Amino acid sequence: MVKETKLYDLLGVSPSASEAELKKAYRKTALKYHPDKPTGDTEKFKEISEAFDILSDADKRQVYDDYGIEAARGNAPAGGNPFAGAGGAGGAGGGPGGFHFSSGGGGAGGFSQADAFNIFSQMGGFGMGGGDDFGGFGGSSRGGFGGGMPGGFGGGMPGGMGGGRQSRPEPDTVEMALPVSLEDLFKGATKKMKINRKGISGNKEQQIIEITIKPGWKAGTKVNFAGTGDYQAECQARQTIKFIIEEKPDPRFKRDGNNLIMNVPLTFKESLCGFEKEVTTIDGKRINLHRSNPVQPNTSTTYPGLGMPISKSPGSRGDLEIIFKVDYPLSLTPDQKKAILDNF
Repeated sequence: MVKETKLYDLLGVSPSASEAELKKAYRKTALKYHPDKPTGDTEKFKEISEAFDILSDADKRQVYDDYGIEAARGNAPAGGNPFAGAGGAGGAGGGPGGFHFSSGGGGAGGFSQADAFNIFSQMGGFGMGGGDDFGGFGGSSRGGFGGGMPGGFGGGMPGGMGGGRQSRPEPDTVEMALPVSLEDLFKGATKKMKINRKGISGNKEQQIIEITIKPGWKAGTKVNFAGTGDYQAECQARQTIKFIIEEKPDPRFKRDGNNLIMNVPLTFKESLCGFEKEVTTIDGKRINLHRSNPVQPNTSTTYPGLGMPISKSPGSRGDLEIIFKVDYPLSLTPDQKKAILDNF
């Protein structure tokens, strides 16, 4: 019986899965959740890669099966060294293979996003083939001491269970403004951005990024694309690009949260004698405005449900507020003054 099955569940395999089944499962799930994919999930991609890192190493897998994930990461389980009493604390005969647990390695922060991208790259990246044979490991098996993956046991690679994982620095996050029209923020849209970035060999290359704008998004909304920027050799991974939504000025509407404000100009005569006008909402509906009595400056009328979509409440919208702006004359002729005095 294994102590826990979380890592097997992440890959969608049973605890009795063979090496070939693990590779096949990793290929499928890594391609699905890679941050560059429409179905991508950065955190899920990281968890899947760590699961494969542990389960594809025969020694780590044995420790995980017997003592759980923290032991496999190189952290002593709660209650002390699991091998105590069978060879002393960390003794050579204490457990399978006589492993030593380090108090300073592993842990939840020991496996980084950079490690996840590195494993994906070493396993063939997006060029993963249909067979079970993965290149880049110097042999057909990753089990045993000296196995080629970073974080494996023994053999000169960083972070075996005798020394703790030497985690690489996380890649930088670069912020970029993304101007979007109010109409696109109302309807939703897909924007394509051409990114000039530095490749693995230092050469310049281009990447097209598709950004899906959801209806109701506001200025300041952030969208992250991990692994899409410049390649950073010290991290062995690409930068994250963070797009920040900026709202372009609109000639008809001003946004106030989920509400829209429209100014309707009136002449001095219209404000006194009344008027009939027609305005068009952001979604193309027409509203007839009619007044027969005088209208005070900055009088407003609210139309519920004709504003912006509320992204956190699908199907709901804010309000449209129409404000009447009266154009007062800067001067009056003598006849105009007389007409006003005679009638008021």
